[in-house]
Amino acid sequence: MAQTYKLTNGDDSNSAELPLVEGTLGTPAVDVRGLNQKQGVFTYDPAFTATCSCDSDITFIDGENGRLMYRGYSVQELADKSSYLEVCYLLLNGELPGKDEMDNFRDAITHHTMLNESLVKFYDGFHYDAHPMAILTGIVGSLSAFYHDKTDIRDPEHREIFAHRMIAKMPTIAAAAYKHSIGQPKIGPKNHLDYTSNLLRMMFAVPAEEYEVDPVAAKALDVLFILHADHEQNASTSTVRMAGSTGANPYAAISTGIAALWGPAHGGANEAVLNMLAEIGDASQVSKYLDKAKDKDDPFKLMGFGHRVYKNFDPRAKVIRGYCHQILEHYNMQNNKLFELALELERVALEDDYFVERKLYPNVDFYSGIIYQALGIPLNMFTPMFAIARTVGWASHWCEMMSDPKMRIARPRQVYTGYTLRDYVDIDNR
Repeated sequence: MAQTYKLTNGDDSNSAELPLVEGTLGTPAVDVRGLNQKQGVFTYDPAFTATCSCDSDITFIDGENGRLMYRGYSVQELADKSSYLEVCYLLLNGELPGKDEMDNFRDAITHHTMLNESLVKFYDGFHYDAHPMAILTGIVGSLSAFYHDKTDIRDPEHREIFAHRMIAKMPTIAAAAYKHSIGQPKIGPKNHLDYTSNLLRMMFAVPAEEYEVDPVAAKALDVLFILHADHEQNASTSTVRMAGSTGANPYAAISTGIAALWGPAHGGANEAVLNMLAEIGDASQVSKYLDKAKDKDDPFKLMGFGHRVYKNFDPRAKVIRGYCHQILEHYNMQNNKLFELALELERVALEDDYFVERKLYPNVDFYSGIIYQALGIPLNMFTPMFAIARTVGWASHWCEMMSDPKMRIARPRQVYTGYTLRDYVDIDNR
């Protein structure tokens, strides 16, 4: 017999039996959907930090023990042995591909990378100094105008085509946003290049000369993209799910996720790390600023340390830390003032009892920001890089939701704290 929880009101006059919903791993959930009818109350959970909005078999996070899995595979093992495109296939389809399946998938992504020329002209409507995330939000949303008649959200084949298009076009869209911001000609994709090499070329090549992709840079980006591919029901993924629950065009739903990712508390965190390092200014100031971070009355925040979900070390940070140091050594940047400061901050914080006891370890945002900076990616492109990586997660969750027979339009409740009913007073008598 399934386990239930009993909720009883204060005077013991009314009780409700609430069934327990259990997954394969993680904390079970109490099904409160019938609570209002049985007890006349709703549950109250600001920011939904204790509420399960769906069941999903895509990603599992064990925050207490610092574990992250995609479809049952450890993210550390995937980062070590797999590639970003193979992880994309895994997230979308639930299993790792065979050789022929991988070849077909890679071919589908490769041949969806170009943008319609009418869409390319759309970039000219943005001011030259528009933030690339603003451009991404607009361009991706506008894809719904190009594919509205070819996207039946009830058709599994159409959903697959949508996912392939989004994964393929995001690097092209983001690179074009960067080129627009610096006034350079947009560079189209090359089909012989792998996913991250293509992105680097589209960002940094110019028509006047040949561009050789550094394989060390491409590999570091590929690993970063694996680590950022999905992260369960985070703010942007939940936003995509909520928008998608209305039956909206999926490209419009993805654009809402991009908008949510833009926030400094979410995808903008790695950009905030570099701003923090600029504020600290010099390695000699690290101890001073760590003391400021410990002072609860000081407004200074130590960005890139700790994580809301992980109560231990961020498993993604364990992976990317090695690549961070490898990149700095590869480009001989250990003595660069900014990176010297970052490495000193990492060293001192990892040895400081205050941060160790509170498990405020460097997270993936700390290291990814340093890597992006070392690769020459400008600050305002940090979050678009995150958006490229996370596109597969958004698409996977949208596809999963659309195939779920339990799917309903999202409609959170509220506790109303405004006026009770008031009579209207004519303007001459106010």
